[in-house]
Amino acid sequence: MSQNPVQHAVALLQDTLGPPPSTAVVLGSGLSGLVDRLQDPVRVPYADLGLPPTGVAGHSGALVRGSLQGVPVAMLAGRVHVYEGRSLEQVVRAVRAMAGWGVDRVVLTNAVGAVDPALRPGSLVAVTDHLNLMGVNPLEGPAWPGGPRFPDLTGAYTAGLRADALSIAEQLDIPLRSGVYAAMRGPSYETPAEIRMLQAMGASTVGMSTAPEVIALAQLGTPLLAVGMVSNLAAGHAEQPLTHAEVTETAARAGAGLADLLQALVQRWG
Repeated sequence: MSQNPVQHAVALLQDTLGPPPSTAVVLGSGLSGLVDRLQDPVRVPYADLGLPPTGVAGHSGALVRGSLQGVPVAMLAGRVHVYEGRSLEQVVRAVRAMAGWGVDRVVLTNAVGAVDPALRPGSLVAVTDHLNLMGVNPLEGPAWPGGPRFPDLTGAYTAGLRADALSIAEQLDIPLRSGVYAAMRGPSYETPAEIRMLQAMGASTVGMSTAPEVIALAQLGTPLLAVGMVSNLAAGHAEQPLTHAEVTETAARAGAGLADLLQALVQRWG
């Protein structure tokens, strides 16, 4: 029987990189600089692991395995998006492969717009829940093996991992808020009216990714933490037009706090 794409990717991960680390981290737009913290990094392009290559600026498209002060970790430098015309299977293949490889947990990061006017560029927000307004779900189509057909998403964002993040952030004096993430399909940024709608619906941040990955991981029972870095003020809150260059530049500048937080979390979990 031929392997499906995820099984193929898992086999390549095992053959190329051996046993899995306990933690895998997905890096969002402009956040790939976090891999600079890794000791003894081994970088493998996604294409060599059966994973779809990235096609967006700020997403380098490679898995980097290394360690943070002796604790092994894998970082996925970039992701693919629905707005690129990718299939949902491609969008979530990497996180399904991480689960199949055997990691204990996945940390999802992303660059987000601030729906809550109290948030400013550089703010970090631990996601408690999401609004999937993308009009798609990665579980559509034939039932995916290894998980329930109709998974309960009540605990999709693992409370214990988020509690760890909030605790460590307090110890390190890194401001970390909690909030609801709104996932929009993109690639255009939202209108001011849409941002007002998201505010009324209880969203704190907005972006164009993450929710499909969360759904796929929740179906497989993989614990996860999601942390957004505010890269821009949402439409109607900013004086200047939004640009992708602003997103990646702000994320790169403000990444030090997130890197400190992730490093301390990997240490605790390791």
